Amino acid sequence: MRFAVGLRRLIPFLGYHHVLMILIAAGIILLSLLLAGCSSTSPGIPNIFLMSLYYQNYPPNFDPAQVDPGVTTAIANIVGQAQLEVRVGYFGICINPDGGSFLCSNNASSLASQVSVDQDPLNLIWVASTFKDSIVFPYLIIVAIVLAFICFILLATFPGWHEETDERGSERDVKPFPSRPVSQVALALIFVASVFVLVSVLWQHTASVAASTIAQDLGNGSVKSGVGTTAMILGWFGFALFIIVTIGLLVMILSISLLDRLTDD
Repeated sequence: MRFAVGLRRLIPFLGYHHVLMILIAAGIILLSLLLAGCSSTSPGIPNIFLMSLYYQNYPPNFDPAQVDPGVTTAIANIVGQAQLEVRVGYFGICINPDGGSFLCSNNASSLASQVSVDQDPLNLIWVASTFKDSIVFPYLIIVAIVLAFICFILLATFPGWHEETDERGSERDVKPFPSRPVSQVALALIFVASVFVLVSVLWQHTASVAASTIAQDLGNGSVKSGVGTTAMILGWFGFALFIIVTIGLLVMILSISLLDRLTDD
């Protein structure tokens, strides 16, 4: 009951910029989780991955473009009963050698030293490491998070509701307009952050799909691959939140500009 009463008193003092700050904070959290994928064995972290590779016997696909379709039999004999799974994140790799728990590290060599030749006969750990080091590029997202955080700080400087005494001596709640230069800088920052996230998510999606498709075709009949759904969701939701904030700031700036013109007239 007390919580409900306190919430009712707080809601009128929540400003438009507070909602934008909440959206920015949510976007930063989502993108931070995306970057943290496969960096540790903490609950849920191994499930945030860009691409996965794993051994699995299945009927191979035959195509007239295959010069030597029989190579699938040789690959199957090499793979044997291996069931290792490798998941790749921005800053780490997770492996599951035998269907048990995951082992995660940012050093592929240390992971490779913990499995036998029979567990990874086609060097999927090395393939995943090459993908992470040569194709994955997390730094645009890092820059976007920094820009969004600066925008968050600028929004925190916006004036809120406060009491003033009018000419009659009565108190009333007023809220001044935020500084136009500060609003424009915040808009520019969150817009650039949104563009960086968009480029990174598109890059991430395209690279993951292409690499997983090629790896599965090379291991036709013995290697399966997949793209991390959770990572895609985190990336696109983070981008959507930043875009909403960008539109919100733009609408606010245009509305304030329109009100200034109307009052001047």
